[in-house]
Amino acid sequence: MPERPRLSACVITLNEADRVDACLASLAFCDEIVVVDSGSSDGTRERAAARGARVIEHAFEGFRAQKDFAVSQARHDWVLCLDADECVTPALRASIEATRDAGFVGAAGYRFARCTEYFGAFLRHGNAYPDRVLRLFDRRRGGWRAGREIHEHAVVDGNVLTLAGDLEHRAYRSLDDQLARYRRYAAMMADHMQASGRRARLANLVLNPGWRFVRGYMLRAGFLDGWRGFVFACMEADYVREKFARLWLLQHGTGGGWQNGGSPSAMTADAQPTSKP
Repeated sequence: MPERPRLSACVITLNEADRVDACLASLAFCDEIVVVDSGSSDGTRERAAARGARVIEHAFEGFRAQKDFAVSQARHDWVLCLDADECVTPALRASIEATRDAGFVGAAGYRFARCTEYFGAFLRHGNAYPDRVLRLFDRRRGGWRAGREIHEHAVVDGNVLTLAGDLEHRAYRSLDDQLARYRRYAAMMADHMQASGRRARLANLVLNPGWRFVRGYMLRAGFLDGWRGFVFACMEADYVREKFARLWLLQHGTGGGWQNGGSPSAMTADAQPTSKP
């Protein structure tokens, strides 16, 4: 029987006092919890410390960089990375514990489904689900290496297996919150695409949002989530349209990127769209 590896949970926060307790409670099975906070003013750090987390303050330079820093501060090589608006369900916890008891044999990382709560119910179809994310991995063989700071994702060198159980995601406090976040994400993605040499055409403002809606709402059966699925699909399509509109304006020298919308450090550090447009 392989030795049971020790596991560190890594969470990044900014003003998440209303959600951090549930997140950290769901991580109680881990051997340690590391919280990296980027300047909360609402008592997030104190609440995390009261839950037994080791709290570290670190200036926010981007989602990927912040998560990479958190992983570097862990005491153990196997890490489980969550955002403060996420919780490990009992079913997912059972899967993780069984895999850990077996020594994490045969994989460098594990992915699992993420389900998003949207105005009182969890979305179970469309682009929102299963939204599988790689969050449990051996940092010696991977980490937050992807170059972009928005829609960041972990990668590993080795086999990736899928675990049963869901990660619950309570992303948006209100429609205004979702719209404000999508606007910031669109601006940051426009900056990233321009820096990567991506070009926008006027057709992108029509075809890409339309395809996003059709793929999620019709082909992936988002309509089965009722009115919530319809509203979510509409919001995603609007996000894609604004992203390409901003890229179009950037490449024509008339603004549109994040530099025209504020400082990235003002952005909620662990907020991110449910799925990656």
